[in-house]
Amino acid sequence: HSTAENMGMETSFYKVAMRPGKPLMAGRISGIPILGLPGNPVSALVCGIVFLKPAINAMLGKGNAAFITQNAILGRDLPENGPREHYMRATLKSDNGTQTVEPFDKQDSSLLTVLSKANALLVRPANDKAKIKGCNVKIIPLK
Repeated sequence: HSTAENMGMETSFYKVAMRPGKPLMAGRISGIPILGLPGNPVSALVCGIVFLKPAINAMLGKGNAAFITQNAILGRDLPENGPREHYMRATLKSDNGTQTVEPFDKQDSSLLTVLSKANALLVRPANDKAKIKGCNVKIIPLK
């Protein structure tokens, strides 16, 4: 962050209320947009999906720049979420047109093995209430 500022970056924001990916930064250097992804590989991938890909699509004039979520059925109960939006690595299964998602128990962003087994991100809003198996949730498929 300080290196970019030393290069003359006008910081738009530094740190976001999400996990993984809190140490994200954005700004401009000489009018050129800069997005600083976290150094952790899992955090960088999630921020790439949530922020970088939509930004590139917007710069290319591809219309709606936001990442696209889908609905899925939750495969197990989840406790309430904390104060940050959470993108949980998960497995998505489709059976007769019904998508069921089950997040991994361990969500530590240092666990690359969990990411390698994931085919979806389960999106939990900040302060989300506990969820029960069978309820509808939002997911981002990983392709």
